[in-house]
Amino acid sequence: MQYEPVIGLEVHIQLNTDTKIFCGCSTRFGSEPNSQTCPVCLAMPGVLPVLNRAALEKALIAGLALNCEVSDYCKFDRKNYFYPDLPKAYQISQYDKPVCLKGFIEISTPAGPKKIGITRLHLEEDAGKLLHSEDKSANISYVDLNRAGVPLAEIVSEPDMRSADEAYEYLNKLKSIIKYTGVSDVNMEEGSLRCDVNISVREHGAPEFGERVEVKNLNSFKAVRSAINYEIERQISLIEANEKDSIIQETRLWDADRQQTFSMRSKEDAQDYRYFPDPDLTPVIISKEYIESLRSSLPELPDVRKNRFANEYGIPAYDAEVLTAVKQLADYYEEVIRHNANPKKASNWIMSELLGQLEDPEKISSFPVKPASLASLLKLIDEDTISGKIAKTVFREMIDTGKEAGLIVEEKGMKQVSDTSEIEAIITRVLETNAQSVEDYKNGKEKALGFLVGQIMKESKGKANPKLANELLLKRLNS
Repeated sequence: MQYEPVIGLEVHIQLNTDTKIFCGCSTRFGSEPNSQTCPVCLAMPGVLPVLNRAALEKALIAGLALNCEVSDYCKFDRKNYFYPDLPKAYQISQYDKPVCLKGFIEISTPAGPKKIGITRLHLEEDAGKLLHSEDKSANISYVDLNRAGVPLAEIVSEPDMRSADEAYEYLNKLKSIIKYTGVSDVNMEEGSLRCDVNISVREHGAPEFGERVEVKNLNSFKAVRSAINYEIERQISLIEANEKDSIIQETRLWDADRQQTFSMRSKEDAQDYRYFPDPDLTPVIISKEYIESLRSSLPELPDVRKNRFANEYGIPAYDAEVLTAVKQLADYYEEVIRHNANPKKASNWIMSELLGQLEDPEKISSFPVKPASLASLLKLIDEDTISGKIAKTVFREMIDTGKEAGLIVEEKGMKQVSDTSEIEAIITRVLETNAQSVEDYKNGKEKALGFLVGQIMKESKGKANPKLANELLLKRLNS
């Protein structure tokens, strides 16, 4: 490819505090419009903001989990711009002295692990929300200020990504890490995670970046990937048509229905916002002791847990990565192991059978088959009480009824037949009725063996011990 994209992401994470960042109003989602406001978040004259310590602490935890350097001194600034959902006509944010700097996330790529740099993580307040009338002729918009003042951590990446797939992996890894820390539910549907993309295109090997375009209105990771791919093609086509000057620094919106971006406004630079220190908020001094106490409280994060799973349980790195991507899934797996299940068998079963029945791994806590019950099912397979094939039928019955595996096997007579004389009798009947297949096998046609084993399983209604049946069959055929 002659051109390469240069991609950076700005991700806003809503910190899950009970109250807003500079006042005591609730942050609860889904309340009546403008029911969670006060003079502070409505910007009434004379009011003063007070920093929510919990918001600062959660931002610090997120920064440490993202391998950032924590500043021992940070301050808040006023970012000035006008918009109907911004009551003060400025947003309290952080500019030159953010709370965290210089972190990174490691993602998996086809070429191997890759570090994506994090420029900064800073604290800021959210704006309100505009609700537009569905009746276009009415031309009315409504302002809901419940979100005004909700605490956000903005995480700005370095322009280190070179494809839509890398951006997609970065977002998934970032979401997983933040979810592990517990500082946010990172729910895009409720606005707890929002993402803007910065993208430019340049010729391979060129030292300078191309003109940067920002894309907004991205409501899913899938939309992020699609928007990046579209914007790459759009910019390349303009360059190849000798219309490079048409690529300008601007903000574009993603239209999910049309699967394309369109221009919204020219992109502002930092000086356009006229940042200056907020005179109502004192700088924050963060001690090294406090930072270390937060660091020591961090949970086991995805990469560490992935490596432990691979080493401690002897499962492949790919399995470990899948199982630890979602904390709830990793917890479920370890609980199955604690009930004496074989680690590799449990991994295989969860990744194939369980995830095939579960749309969202984060909701595994409400899955009908609890870890102890799955461990019991796997034990029945290990003990040759049931075959792997019958186990799949039992598993679906467990999901539908909530019953334990052992009870289902007893009620439905599903126990595996391991009695040698009984299997021998079945083999005799199969050989007598399939003389041609017997002859084919003796003439070197290996496929005939598989057919005969299948007939034995059919005759036994799937209950014959497959390993034992295979051994006894071979003994008869080769005698």
